[in-house]
Amino acid sequence: MLKNAIFYRLVHKNHEKENIFALNGVFLYQIMGNCALSKAKMEQEKAKTLVEFKKCPCCNSTEISKRFTCKDQFATGEMFDVFECSGCGFVFTQGFPDEKEIGRYYESQEYISHSNTSKGLINKIYHCVRSIMLRRKVRLVKRLTLLKSGKILDYGAGTGYFANAMKHAGWEVTAIEKSPGARKLAKEELGMDLLPESALPEIKEKAFDVVTLWHVMEHIQELGNFWDELHRILDDTGIAIVAVPNCKSYDAAKYKEHWAAYDVPRHLWHFTPHAIMNYGEKHGFILERQYTMPFDGFYISMLSEKYKGNSMPGLRGFWNGFKGWCAQSRRKNASSSIIYVFRKKR
Repeated sequence: MLKNAIFYRLVHKNHEKENIFALNGVFLYQIMGNCALSKAKMEQEKAKTLVEFKKCPCCNSTEISKRFTCKDQFATGEMFDVFECSGCGFVFTQGFPDEKEIGRYYESQEYISHSNTSKGLINKIYHCVRSIMLRRKVRLVKRLTLLKSGKILDYGAGTGYFANAMKHAGWEVTAIEKSPGARKLAKEELGMDLLPESALPEIKEKAFDVVTLWHVMEHIQELGNFWDELHRILDDTGIAIVAVPNCKSYDAAKYKEHWAAYDVPRHLWHFTPHAIMNYGEKHGFILERQYTMPFDGFYISMLSEKYKGNSMPGLRGFWNGFKGWCAQSRRKNASSSIIYVFRKKR
């Protein structure tokens, strides 16, 4: 009897262990399955927030292909592909975050357009050059319009320095800026009241003599809709002044995926003179003239050297910026950035 009882207990105990092991195996399998499902769901959610193109955003050609992959140097260190259309030559960031997600990629003190940081040699140089360029921009507006005063919209005004300069030059200024932080800085440092981007649809037709976008067009997600709005709010005799990086420049060719002006994923569109002319024509504009921005090549080259991890990025960048300046003196389209002047078709 005792032997039978001991045998029964041993067998029963072994069965309990087997059941526990089996239950643990099922539980572990369920956890692994749930983790796989969660990961798949996260990937699906991430995919929903990315803007991807099967066709060229400019000409609708399906002949698009990856040019290379660039790194987000400011905020996250993430990698983004840059694509090019073989039909029209338009270059764009593929798979960039949508409007709901893109904001976090601007959240860095290093992003000088929204922070006014003067930390580091390169940013100190930027501030010195900016004061020179502000005066040149004001003179350019006056020279192109032949007006001493008028109505101007600065779209994507950043921290408000150009808008403030035009105000002091006697112009009636409206400024729109998407970033709440940049609007706050403009108010605190310059006393400028910048409007949020939601104010754009409320502007009356033909309201402005001039609309300026200084390194802003490359950030606008709804690009086609914006060009239509630009046409609506600009006076029939008015001008649109658009400054953007030139991805066919001397420094872009030299630095390739390390070129600082790709600035993924904040820069969505990477224009060439031909591409931006085509885009303007699609929306009722003609390209009247263009100007080089000689200082941009120096700044971008210094940043690019820094991104490559080279020693003495300031010195190396200055030398390559000088070579780019020599190139653009012979050929405008070699300029790191270009100012385009558009008028409405008549």
